[in-house]
Amino acid sequence: MVFERILIANRGEIALRVIRACKELGIQTVAVYSDADKDSLHVTLADSAIHIGPALSSKSYLNQEAILDAIRQSGADAVHPGYGFLSENAGFAKACQDLGVTFIGPSAESISRAGDKSSARKALMTLGIPVIPGSDDVIISVDMACEVAKDVGFPVILKASGGGGGRGMRIANNEAELVQAFDMASGEARAAFGNPDIYLEKYIENPRHIEIQVIGDTHGNIIYLGERECSIQMRYQKLIEEAPSSFVDDELRQELGQTAVKIARAIDYHNAGTMEFLVDREKNFYFMEVNARVQVEHPVTEAITGIDIVQEQIFIAAGARLDIQQEDVRLNGWSIECRINASDPDDNFMPSPGVIESVIFPGGPGVRLDTHIHDQYMVTPYYDSLVGKLIVWAKDRPAAIERMNRALEEFDIKGIATTIPFFREVLNHPDFRTGEIDTHFIDRFFS
Repeated sequence: MVFERILIANRGEIALRVIRACKELGIQTVAVYSDADKDSLHVTLADSAIHIGPALSSKSYLNQEAILDAIRQSGADAVHPGYGFLSENAGFAKACQDLGVTFIGPSAESISRAGDKSSARKALMTLGIPVIPGSDDVIISVDMACEVAKDVGFPVILKASGGGGGRGMRIANNEAELVQAFDMASGEARAAFGNPDIYLEKYIENPRHIEIQVIGDTHGNIIYLGERECSIQMRYQKLIEEAPSSFVDDELRQELGQTAVKIARAIDYHNAGTMEFLVDREKNFYFMEVNARVQVEHPVTEAITGIDIVQEQIFIAAGARLDIQQEDVRLNGWSIECRINASDPDDNFMPSPGVIESVIFPGGPGVRLDTHIHDQYMVTPYYDSLVGKLIVWAKDRPAAIERMNRALEEFDIKGIATTIPFFREVLNHPDFRTGEIDTHFIDRFFS
């Protein structure tokens, strides 16, 4: 079965990415848009578009009823949620199912299992999956937090049970800091996810953030597509991703991959998803969380495997079996992605909304740009500051770094501040070039 019409419940570059995947498969596309996005490229390039509300995401892209109404109007037989917004909302996935349309992603039940971080952690511990030492359940009081911290040892980190992306996270180096951080973390978790529950983990110092891309069909076939290195980050927000990782050898890759597949089976996961791990200097790894959706950084995996992850999502949702097996997966060359954000590195990375006066895009061999911006495009303050993803592929890591440097030099955006010059500094740092990186790389060298 192939879908006739897919509604994309998202905006920006990921909406365009899905539209392009659909067009290559001969599937009609329906865009949704807020007041702020009425002139956006995803609206222009879709076969049709439906207005869903005001600029604020809470009244548009996060408004389930508005999007469900758009689905009814459109006659779509499937919905692709992209990433962010409602992509990991089990209630929305169930509402689509109840409406008789296919949610292109995991089942509502799998999203629920993956989305409650403390419950997922507890379930995986029983399977022998290595997790970071910490609380077995949510922390309900400061006293409980202090007791757990004494058991695992400081430093510790508090995390939101119902979400990710750095929100609701607080590090404590001692009991006094933990007492102060508890209410802050819980309050931030409530504000960001509507769920104040938090859990506590031992804080692993100077780890690498390594994630494994998995795809699984509804017939029980699950494979992994290698790893992505996501250690270059600030405030728990990823900035540069690459595949493969210069730190991961064949033995560790296989161990991580098999563990990721085991986790996926444990929560009955199908479609595309990512299992995230922290890896210490001795190559001990610890499960962190499941991202039950396509990731922002999926293009680097596509570049080294030749597999179109978004199209695979569509095929799987339509009931197809995977046409590749684990032994068919080959990692070829090296890929790096830089997230081009409308933020000012010289002003503590504050958002930089405004009109793009002019833009020159990079090109040439091995260069891919996923973006929705253009001359005179208005970058609004209402949404994430991501304005594009610059991806390069080359035969090896040194060649990929040089290609990314060349592409960043060509990329010129006038009218707003961006992270482009900052990335050129990072790529030319000697420790980055030798692969001596971890999650505190930016804090150490660019504070």
